[in-house]
Amino acid sequence: MTLRRMLAGFFALLLFALPACSKAPYTGRDRLLLLSEGAELSMGAQSFRQLMKKNRQKISRDPAINEHVKRVGRRIARASGKNYKWDFVVIKDDKTPNAFVLPGGKVFVYTGILPITLNEHGLATVLGHEVAHAIARHGGERVSQTLLVNAGLAAVQIGMAKEGSRTSRQVTAALGAGVTVGILLPFSRLHESEADRLGLIFMAKAGYDPRRAVDFWRRMAAKAGKSGKGRPPEFLSTHPAGTTRINQIRRWMPEALKYYKP
Repeated sequence: MTLRRMLAGFFALLLFALPACSKAPYTGRDRLLLLSEGAELSMGAQSFRQLMKKNRQKISRDPAINEHVKRVGRRIARASGKNYKWDFVVIKDDKTPNAFVLPGGKVFVYTGILPITLNEHGLATVLGHEVAHAIARHGGERVSQTLLVNAGLAAVQIGMAKEGSRTSRQVTAALGAGVTVGILLPFSRLHESEADRLGLIFMAKAGYDPRRAVDFWRRMAAKAGKSGKGRPPEFLSTHPAGTTRINQIRRWMPEALKYYKP
């Protein structure tokens, strides 16, 4: 088998699988999901137990902060319409302005993001985004993409066995870089954008003003600018650039406002 044919076969495998399987909620985007939802939830529950054990000493016990996060989180979760076993855990880390979610609705919020959220609308922006990741099953889709890519790379390595280990490693490394920049990173940015769009809908359905999301992301961009840490070009990043994100949110705002009942 020639190198050209192997590369063509590898990318044909990726392009064949990527548009398959199911539709994302609200956006109707084609998703690649090789895992059942049950398997995905099991993985999320296992990761949740491990993280809770690892961060036992860092979990915030502040009743006011926990009540604030859980109240907003539960409203967003109800608005999503998904009956997961939702959890909203606050991690005491004032230097980390971040939040993340595990499959099945296990949301972690670092205290470092709370000064940027400022109020319930800002917090609803963050939690709406994380709930949206869970609802859209982005975790399961990332695992599926990784499984597919690894299978393709393994097939190339096997097909190039006669070419010598050095050549095989070089080609596999080049393919891996191409897949990362050409497929995995764009999909990561797509997931972030989709979570922004669905998050606007969920916060609106929960009674929070989606227009306030723009204010939050402006504050986040200002915070990133003050940190002095440069970010990579957008095509090498897992997240959309700040201006891209805000422009997209403005474009999706009419859709979100249809669900907003103040």
